[in-house]
Amino acid sequence: MTDTPPKTPKVDSTLSKGLSILENLAHAPSGKGVTELSVELGLTKSNTFRLLQSLTTLGYVKHLESKAYAATLKTWQIGRASVDNLNLRELAAPEMSFLSKETGETIYLAVPEHLGIVYIDKIESQKPIRSWSPIGGEAPIHCVGTGKAILAANYGSMRERIKGQLTRHTEKTISSIAALDDDINATLARGYAVDQGEFRERIWSLGAAITLPSGESIASLGISLPDVSMPENGLDRYGSLVANCAESVSAKLARR
Repeated sequence: MTDTPPKTPKVDSTLSKGLSILENLAHAPSGKGVTELSVELGLTKSNTFRLLQSLTTLGYVKHLESKAYAATLKTWQIGRASVDNLNLRELAAPEMSFLSKETGETIYLAVPEHLGIVYIDKIESQKPIRSWSPIGGEAPIHCVGTGKAILAANYGSMRERIKGQLTRHTEKTISSIAALDDDINATLARGYAVDQGEFRERIWSLGAAITLPSGESIASLGISLPDVSMPENGLDRYGSLVANCAESVSAKLARR
């Protein structure tokens, strides 16, 4: 007698279509109209319009003055709450302590927020000349090591969102999508991101992505220091250290 394979749960059609609209809008910084959404998702215009009205009523979508529809922060708030529930600070604490002891520099734990990152934990350097940003501080995702690491891991879904939003902060800031493409490829090949004064003059940083089993990055670890403090072969050594530590935290997430 053979075992009967478990049946795949039936997916509600209306719910599935509504979520596909929400996911599509979440990656469209300028919003999209009914016609554009219906064509991209293979839905009728009337069905798309009805679903948008429901999502708007529930607070997940807003109707812009341009007549387009855009995702609201409610979607982001749910995702952020899920990240907070993972206890990232607790999981990453041993790796942050290790990086601090090995480098003597400032160590950060960051999470993505829109097209930037927020530092949710840090270990301060005790050196007289050091990098400094507060817990809760923000930085553009394309300018710092922690941000660039997250961006590289999620580039497939973030490239169109970041295109045209590459604000310049120093002479070294990457401000063209072609240059960013090259930098992302280099980051993926190395396994860690490098910022050589792209956000703040003479402040360098390295970052590596903390990922879910799906490969999506929800956070990153980083080392930040003044350029004068970077030792010989420091980029390779520090980069390998932060990459290994981020991989360790990712493995903990997978086990959980």
